[in-house]
Amino acid sequence: MPRRPQTYDDYGAAVQQIILTSSDTDFLDQLIPVLKDASHSNRTPSLMQNLVRYAEERESDIERIGLTKHEEFLGSVNQLQNVREGTVALTAEILRLNQSIQASTEKLADQKQALVNTRAVRQNIADASDALKESLGILHAVNHAHELIRKKKYYAALKSLEDLQNEHLIPTIQNKYATQHKLADVIQKSIPASQKIISEAVMTDLNTWLFRIRETSQFLGEVAFYHTELRRARQRERVERDSYLNNFRLNSSIELVFDESEEFDVLDNEELQVDFTPLFECLHIHDALGQSDKFRAEYATTRRQQKELLLPSTVGLVADDETSLSSLLEGIAGFAIIEKATMRRVPHLRSAVDVDELWDSMCHTAITLTSQALNEGWGYSVSMLDNFLLTLFDKYAELLKRRFSEDFQEIVSTDDYMPMAINTREEYEKVTNLWKNSGEAYIRISTLL
Repeated sequence: MPRRPQTYDDYGAAVQQIILTSSDTDFLDQLIPVLKDASHSNRTPSLMQNLVRYAEERESDIERIGLTKHEEFLGSVNQLQNVREGTVALTAEILRLNQSIQASTEKLADQKQALVNTRAVRQNIADASDALKESLGILHAVNHAHELIRKKKYYAALKSLEDLQNEHLIPTIQNKYATQHKLADVIQKSIPASQKIISEAVMTDLNTWLFRIRETSQFLGEVAFYHTELRRARQRERVERDSYLNNFRLNSSIELVFDESEEFDVLDNEELQVDFTPLFECLHIHDALGQSDKFRAEYATTRRQQKELLLPSTVGLVADDETSLSSLLEGIAGFAIIEKATMRRVPHLRSAVDVDELWDSMCHTAITLTSQALNEGWGYSVSMLDNFLLTLFDKYAELLKRRFSEDFQEIVSTDDYMPMAINTREEYEKVTNLWKNSGEAYIRISTLL
């Protein structure tokens, strides 16, 4: 419901209140309701009359003051004129100061904007510097890995690449807002190529090692044969001193005990040293790369190829060169020694089945080559020699039969036919094995006869 407008009974009091207001706003706030009331109540002439009366009273007061206090009035007017002049001067000074302040403010604003821009540039420089430091850290790690590859420290290089991935590349790639995201992605994609370089480098070193091993296989076999002959000589000397040792052959437990003072390593001695470090390193690298199965297959293929290169197409029984029988046997022995040593040092690299297969293949090839060499002829008939060999075999069989008969008769005549006392299972197996072997020998002899 709209508020009821205020009504005035006496405009004289209202005019007095309006004139005494201290501000223009209050003057208008009080004047407008009075005007509305005069307009609505049709008392506008009354309001005008009160205003005119107030103006006339004020004029009369001014005339009275001017007539009675003329000098003071003139002084006040002069003072007011001075105040007005001072006010004008002060206003001009204020305007000048205002312009100066505005100019200073604009300059300050420009300086502030320049400071803001400088801070932004400084922040950008700091961000760029941090990004550059992080990028340099990544590049330094990459260069360090490649430097290790150049120094042939392959496993250390592989670990350096792994640390580079875990500490720098993967966290940077996962952070989409990182400034090095593109650099890290490029380096991450190059990691497999670096790993392949390491794999190829260790395989190159391994192939060089395998080539040297193949070249030294014949010499290794020669050294092994030479020192085996020295062992035979020492065994013969011991047999001459004690005939009981004649019951024990080379490599028997008794012979090994007697010869244990003569320490000799066929793979590490004054004449020959075989270092398996390249093989161990290559295997270790491929294990770290998860390619151990591939490496074992490649190594087995390479050794089979080397076996084929080791064996000549022909062998000479009287020649003393690379195609001689002794060189063939020495090469086979050296190759087999390397295989056995590899299997002992790295059991999961070479299986006994693979090594035995290579050994059987080399033995078969050696037998075939030797048989081919023995089959060479010059066109002479050897039938007389064949007949002579048959005659010798018949005589040998007759003598063997006669000796067996004499031994059997002596055993029968001297046997007391008493039960054989057996106290342990070992004694029982010894007797039964002896009887079985004797029976088989008798059957073989009877078949020959």
